[in-house]
Amino acid sequence: MFVKINVASFLIALFVVLTEGRNVIERFDEDYEDSIGTKWAVLVAGSKEWYNYRHQANLCHAYQLLKKGGLKDEHIIVFMYDDIANNPENPRPGVIINNPHGHDVYKGVPKDYTGKDCNAQNFYSVILGNKSALTGGSGKVVNSGPNDYIFIYYTDHGAPGLVGMPEDPPVYAIDLNEVLKKKHASRTYKKMVFYLEACDSGSMFADLLDEGLNIYATTSSKPDEDGWATYCYFTGDTSCYGECPPKDFKDNCLGDLFSVSWLENRYIHKRVLNNGTHGSHMMQYGDLHINKDALSIYMGSNSPKHTSSANNNNASNSRHVNQRDVQLLYLISKFQNAPEGSRRKNEAYRKLSEVISEREHVDKSVKHIGQILFGVENGQKVLNIVRQPLVDDWHCLKSFVKIFESHCGSLTSYGKKHIRGFANMCNAGIQRDQMDAAAKQTCGYMSCLSITEKRRFKR
Repeated sequence: MFVKINVASFLIALFVVLTEGRNVIERFDEDYEDSIGTKWAVLVAGSKEWYNYRHQANLCHAYQLLKKGGLKDEHIIVFMYDDIANNPENPRPGVIINNPHGHDVYKGVPKDYTGKDCNAQNFYSVILGNKSALTGGSGKVVNSGPNDYIFIYYTDHGAPGLVGMPEDPPVYAIDLNEVLKKKHASRTYKKMVFYLEACDSGSMFADLLDEGLNIYATTSSKPDEDGWATYCYFTGDTSCYGECPPKDFKDNCLGDLFSVSWLENRYIHKRVLNNGTHGSHMMQYGDLHINKDALSIYMGSNSPKHTSSANNNNASNSRHVNQRDVQLLYLISKFQNAPEGSRRKNEAYRKLSEVISEREHVDKSVKHIGQILFGVENGQKVLNIVRQPLVDDWHCLKSFVKIFESHCGSLTSYGKKHIRGFANMCNAGIQRDQMDAAAKQTCGYMSCLSITEKRRFKR
């Protein structure tokens, strides 16, 4: 028996079914995301100036990876000084690349905390979801819930017990770990993964990151080990560091070894170690069982696999650049490329001489302070002691850094390698007034030497 059907009624019914079905699916998707948790990401490039190109390039590449993996912009929070893409020295204005064959990774990157707003206090406030403590910026914070997953990626210069920010103060290890403990106490995440690229980066977590916080951290180097830049070419060198960058990007580095390894889905441990030459040892801290999780939980569906790859042609014996020396090589290249007798040549020479003098000054100053405090024979031995935890009294360490800089000038990203020496002074029981007197004596003496040297040079 056939039943007569009113066509109009049928179409209305079909529309209702399809609409309700779509709503049901959408509600299911929302409920499913709530049950497995939202993915959050905080990306930090802690440097500024053209010669540090690679840090913002690393960050922008990470953003593109997370975005392609399905993370939403409202859940990706970016800290970058943002002085690279439109820098006068950029041969491709508005473009940043992180690989010799890479495409633009700058397009679409959120500008959440830039310039002076890219600072340590805002970084802590973002992690904690504390909008009231922010100073400037977009106002975005990690407003996470108990089922959420958080991924933090930080790329910058480092030193024992700290990583840099474009403006002082830096991010000290003790402060960062206190923030992570507070975040755990708030019960506003399920698991957290932290990737850190910097010299001495292991010192940010070694003997500081407690187990049981559901946090897994991996670093590019041991607590007392330098980091390495790659994809570099500098005028005067016969070959490149890692694979050669495009010709228009000479005299700089496109990336850092640890960062490009995980971003490019290479065999990360082997490539970063580089057979023990021009490489470093990746380290793990915190709840190590988390390293068995699929990275897609934190980085989205396009996350790297971190397994051996057929195109892994940079895994062994490539030359790379010590991160602390990139600025020096950049300035040497600027000097060599400038026309003889030109204003550019003179300016390049002035800047190069200034940086070389700064490096020599900080090295000699710290050495001399050590000799005053511990004697000529023992000074260097005490300053070079490697121990974890780095220091017993972090307030002492911070105050010694301030005392040194007040008398002797900024440590700079190069000079911060001496932070371990200041920590050892604290561990040896040196008091604030002793450090103040030694720094004052040293840098008054060094200033006189500097004036004498300048007069001798002018003759």
